[in-house]
Amino acid sequence: MTTSEETSVSETTAAVAAPTASVAAPAAAPRGGRRVALDTARVVLALFFGFSAVAKIMAHESAVQSFDRMGWGSGAMYTIGGLEMAGAVALLVPLLAGVAAMALAGLLAGASIVQLTLLDPPNAVMPALLIAVVVLIARDRKDRTAELAALLRGLTAARRGGQ
Repeated sequence: MTTSEETSVSETTAAVAAPTASVAAPAAAPRGGRRVALDTARVVLALFFGFSAVAKIMAHESAVQSFDRMGWGSGAMYTIGGLEMAGAVALLVPLLAGVAAMALAGLLAGASIVQLTLLDPPNAVMPALLIAVVVLIARDRKDRTAELAALLRGLTAARRGGQ
């Protein structure tokens, strides 16, 4: 091969290699974008559950009417409001977010069932959609949930050893 042939081969190789590098770069981006989306969802859901909880805890007229319509007493309203508030706060704590998301999935499943059976069946879609979001959050936080479980096991073992 002559020098001019080597140059053209090198230029061709460089031209082919360049697009490959630019195509590979965006592959890493969804991870960061996914993280931002899930963190945003956590904060938005924490606000949603926090406001929902405040309405129940303060016995807002709309919450009281809903629980009366279901035939449930104020005790259930305050309990659900307390659970929603605990979940909202825990969603904002990275170590607790996965567990909070799993617990909130349970509350949302109950809300969906209540909508289907006691209240407004078409409104059962919203809690069902939110279940999908909290499940994604729980899955994303599974490493932190495992860390929490290990921490709790360690504390339990230390307590047993100290007795």
